[in-house]
Amino acid sequence: MTGHADRAADGTGDARGRGDTDGTGGPDTGRPGLAPRAGLAGRLDRWRALGSRYALLPLRIFLGVTFVYAAFDKLTDSAFFAASGTGSIGETMTGVRDTSAVPALVDLALKSPAGFGYAIAFGELAVGLGILVGLFGRVAALGGALISLSLWLTVSWQVDPYYLGNDLAYLMAWLPLVLAGTSVLSLDRLLAERRRTR
Repeated sequence: MTGHADRAADGTGDARGRGDTDGTGGPDTGRPGLAPRAGLAGRLDRWRALGSRYALLPLRIFLGVTFVYAAFDKLTDSAFFAASGTGSIGETMTGVRDTSAVPALVDLALKSPAGFGYAIAFGELAVGLGILVGLFGRVAALGGALISLSLWLTVSWQVDPYYLGNDLAYLMAWLPLVLAGTSVLSLDRLLAERRRTR
């Protein structure tokens, strides 16, 4: 008959014969010093992990849809690309020239209002699609942040108090995606997994 000392010596249990080798007083769980959480606590842990993983997805969808919509709104409005006239990019830039934080940027836009308008529209479209499908997510988010920054320093700079302007809010909204990227439900993740399996 095998004694307590024998069981302790051959690694099948402790000297009291309980068969626990992880120090928790129970069967070895593979997590030294940690017992598995069960019941409600375990489910809460799983929900917290899931929430953390997908926390930025609503923001990503909102920004992507908004920028795609803004791009199509500009591209389907012929008046927007005119050098002057109601609703034109030229009229907007002329109106904010003296109140902007960077007048030189406004002057650059006024050299070719149509070109500047198309650059903004196609930039918004590329950024919106990129962040929606998660392709080059950090690059797309950085592009969105730069567009928002340029509009804040020019078009929205004179808004007082500052929190009534929307471009600064968009700039701040892009920054978490610049830092975190698009790691879930994205082409970036799919491509990364494919590279790892090669």
